[in-house]
Amino acid sequence: MISFENVTKLFGDLVAVDGVSFTVQKGEAFALLGPNGAGKTTLVRMLLGFSRSSAGNIRIHGLPAGKPASRRKLGYLAENHRIPPYLSGWEYLMRHAAFCGLNGARARTAAGDMLQRVGMQGQERKKASHYSKGMVQRIGLAAALLGDPELLVLDEPVSGLDPLGMRDIRILLETFKTRGGTLLLNSHLLSEVERLCDSVAIMNKGRIVVKGGLAKIVQENETLEAVFIRHVEGGTE
Repeated sequence: MISFENVTKLFGDLVAVDGVSFTVQKGEAFALLGPNGAGKTTLVRMLLGFSRSSAGNIRIHGLPAGKPASRRKLGYLAENHRIPPYLSGWEYLMRHAAFCGLNGARARTAAGDMLQRVGMQGQERKKASHYSKGMVQRIGLAAALLGDPELLVLDEPVSGLDPLGMRDIRILLETFKTRGGTLLLNSHLLSEVERLCDSVAIMNKGRIVVKGGLAKIVQENETLEAVFIRHVEGGTE
């Protein structure tokens, strides 16, 4: 469903992404891990067509990333997601519903369902200026799920959520996965990755230093945190 083939991204003399290759199969939950500045968000931005790679190929459903056709049936939640403060959560979702080709009763039904699933029913008429960071994240995830996407790309989806909110979002993503959806997750929370994901890639300094099935990467009596620390903080290349 997603393929990165020898992808490189340069910002002047800075090599932000250096020859990255991996695939995410249909129905897979894949986590992209790494410290700040590793290149994770840059990869996501190139996948979505917000930025162009300097070299290599990125494809979604076999189509070049950045083409409108490749983004059909794709939901996205950005890191540090924002809602215009003058919009209510409901108004924001209605705008996203229109982007998904939903209108009228279909849009209202889909938005109402999403609000219930993310635990924001009863809060949707408030202006975003009155929302907490966690409430903004919940509305953002509801928007990402509108249109029944086959692929979800989430950049730090539980940012700003308390433990209860994190649990709710995890359950929602587990349901999405059970229904056959494909998930690409960029996260710092290793415990959530271990609960949700089938495969991982760990980035450091623009390169993939570890990738593969989670069960194979995490050896007996070892945790994902230990693998992460050994390859990132330990400097293993």
